Amino acid sequence: MAKAIGLLSGGLDSTLTIKLILEQGIEVLALNFITPFCTCTKKGCSHQAMKVAKDLGIALQIIKLRDEYIELIKSPKYGYGKNMNPCIDCRIFMFSKARTLMLDTGASFIFTGEVLGQRPMSQHRRAMKIIETKSNLTGRILRPLCALQLEPTLPEIEGIIDRKRLLSITGRSRKLQISLAEEKGLVDYLCPAGGCRLTDRNYAKRLKEAFRHKEDSLSDVVLLRYGRHFRLPSGAKVIVGRDESENNILSSAAAQCNILLLETKDYVGPVVLLSKYRDAEDIRMAANLCLTYSDYKGEENAKVEIGDDSDILAESLSNEEMRVLAI
Repeated sequence: MAKAIGLLSGGLDSTLTIKLILEQGIEVLALNFITPFCTCTKKGCSHQAMKVAKDLGIALQIIKLRDEYIELIKSPKYGYGKNMNPCIDCRIFMFSKARTLMLDTGASFIFTGEVLGQRPMSQHRRAMKIIETKSNLTGRILRPLCALQLEPTLPEIEGIIDRKRLLSITGRSRKLQISLAEEKGLVDYLCPAGGCRLTDRNYAKRLKEAFRHKEDSLSDVVLLRYGRHFRLPSGAKVIVGRDESENNILSSAAAQCNILLLETKDYVGPVVLLSKYRDAEDIRMAANLCLTYSDYKGEENAKVEIGDDSDILAESLSNEEMRVLAI
């Protein structure tokens, strides 16, 4: 029996594609990538992929993309999309990882749920050709949902795949995929479009600003998801929690990453993180932000507790005294 590597996000297109390949009698090993920029369910980035793999009775391998992937995001060869999304470089990176798995397992080809014309940067003919070439997979990437719009791949030419059973879908609409999924009994799939924080304008703005300040670790980019962010004149970074859930996340991050944590002592308020601080003035500014977003009304001086159980006397500062930049 021939074997293939299927890229599985757990969304509609990738789930449907795996079903189509299984129906052709191909053994499938699913591959799921986790990046720091996934916008997935609260259950975790790979939860839906694991569920799909279990439902379809296939093996699943999960690869976490971390520091090496962040370096790619900083300076992609083929540039960005509308925001900080380097879609072509990202696909080359993932397909290269998939190629290694293909060779290690003796699989014949790789397949994906991509659809011609669905995504403007990476799913057009020229981009698809670049991705195949640069990942050393020319002729070995099958896109079953739009295959009849493309040249035959090697698994089709070699008779491993019956081209007549592949599809000719194009464009951004997923009406045909939804209809086909219902026909095949696939009803519990992730939201059709999936998501990547790199395409979000606000997150991209924060990420660019963080890179300018050499904040490019995994913890740095993950913390960009949470809270209100401020840059102090010294270059110090302040993150202010917006609700109880974010306060819990920021408290945990402070303990794990050795970041200074501040909280109001006598008022209901946010957890505040302060990193890269230089002196007491930075701490005083962070403490003021802590009070600003608390129930403190400014009637009198208030104390803010610092992570080492000491506290400082904080008071309301003028905008000129604060000199912070919201990011």
